[in-house]
Amino acid sequence: MQSVLDDRLDALFTALSDRTRRDIVARLSAGEATVKELAEPYAMSLQAVSQHIGVLERCGLVSRGRHRQTRPCRLEPGALEAANAWIEESRRTWSERMDRLEEHLARVRPGSEEGA
Repeated sequence: MQSVLDDRLDALFTALSDRTRRDIVARLSAGEATVKELAEPYAMSLQAVSQHIGVLERCGLVSRGRHRQTRPCRLEPGALEAANAWIEESRRTWSERMDRLEEHLARVRPGSEEGA
C-alpha cells in the first residue's frame, strides 16, 4: 500500500515540478478550459500543451470531459489530498524535531539552570 502511495506522490510532485504544468493547474482552478484556451499564453504548440496535460492526467490532477465537439479539461483537486497529507505530516515532524532541538539547546547552554 505504501509503495502505491509513494508512486502517486512521485508522479504528482514530478508533474508539479514543471512551471507550465503548475500554471495549467492554477488556470484550471478557476474553471474548465480547452487545450486551445490553456495554450493561449504560451509560445508552444497545442501538441506540447497537450503533452503537459497528459502528464497532469496520468497523476490524476486533471481529467478531460466531453462537451459537444470539445474535450474541456478540469482540475481534480482530490488528487492533491495525498500530497497535502504528506506535506502536513512532514511539517509536523520537522516542527516537533525543531522543538526538541530548541529544548535540548536550552538545557545545554552555559548559564542555564542545569549547566550552572
